[in-house]
Amino acid sequence: MILADVSEQDWVLHVDLDQFIAAVEVARRPELRGRPVVVGGTGDPTQRAVVATASYEAREFGVHSGMPLRLARKRCPDAVFLPSDGPAYEAVSAHVMDVLRELPVVVEVIGWDEAFLGTRTDDPEALALAVRRAVKAETGLDSSVGIGDNKLRAKLATGFAKPAGVYRLTRDNWVEVMAGRPVTALWGIGSRTAAKLAALDVRTVEELARADVDVLAARFGPAMGPHFRQLALGAGDTNVSATPWVAKSRSRETTFQRDLADPDEIRAQVRLLARRVVDDVRAEGRPAVRVVVKVRFVPFFTYTRGVALGEPTMEPEPIEDAAVAALARFEDTRAVRLLGVRVEFSGG
Repeated sequence: MILADVSEQDWVLHVDLDQFIAAVEVARRPELRGRPVVVGGTGDPTQRAVVATASYEAREFGVHSGMPLRLARKRCPDAVFLPSDGPAYEAVSAHVMDVLRELPVVVEVIGWDEAFLGTRTDDPEALALAVRRAVKAETGLDSSVGIGDNKLRAKLATGFAKPAGVYRLTRDNWVEVMAGRPVTALWGIGSRTAAKLAALDVRTVEELARADVDVLAARFGPAMGPHFRQLALGAGDTNVSATPWVAKSRSRETTFQRDLADPDEIRAQVRLLARRVVDDVRAEGRPAVRVVVKVRFVPFFTYTRGVALGEPTMEPEPIEDAAVAALARFEDTRAVRLLGVRVEFSGG
């Protein structure tokens, strides 16, 4: 009789490619290595667009994703500004995921630059280092790997592993590492939710873990309230599936070089964006079930409104009409500097 190695156990690893988009660009232009690189829009910092990613060298100047390119240039005037190149990033991402699939793991892709790995091993650190070496050798890209006993902890561990490192976060060290940190340190809690929690005198992970579930449910709803407390306790999914990653939505957006104030022009632009998204929907071959419009008002206030479609469709007319209906739900009359239209697929 052959006995199983009782020292082995199930682990979840989270692999995150460091400064992925910037790293791809530097790999294509080795002369940029060590220089601050900012990627976004057409690469012209005099135009209205936002930063897609910034190299670590640029981040030292306070440049970060989502920042207007013009502000990025003010903070880091010596940065090299480059246009976004989606097809190139998709190709490199696919190569990385193929490399991961050659390892003794189950790979669940969750985006261009990250994936969960499921494995059974007695030495997860050794496996994490093997992952990093394989990705580096095959693609030239650095990665960070978080080790956890579930997806939540593995994902958070990666933040402590960056850049180009390995970190383990499990039930054993959860309280020591996370208790005193702000609630925004948790995956899925942003600044707006944190502000609402602060109104309940809940600011740290420990305070959220000890919060009254009924109070949380009353403030955030019967599903999300208890869910936030579970996050603070470190609870998470342990299942890693090799089911191919499928985008939950497709979107298009435009930042205008002059503010739009004419309602008719704004509606026309929303219809134009909706038609462009319809092309993506048809290429995807999956019907849309919901349409969401994103508006950034002057000076920099961004909101979204959505409308469910009557039935799943790939036809342009109902998608355009839904986008216009979503636009009508905005009550703000300020000028507009950005518009976006997103369609969501069933299950998204």
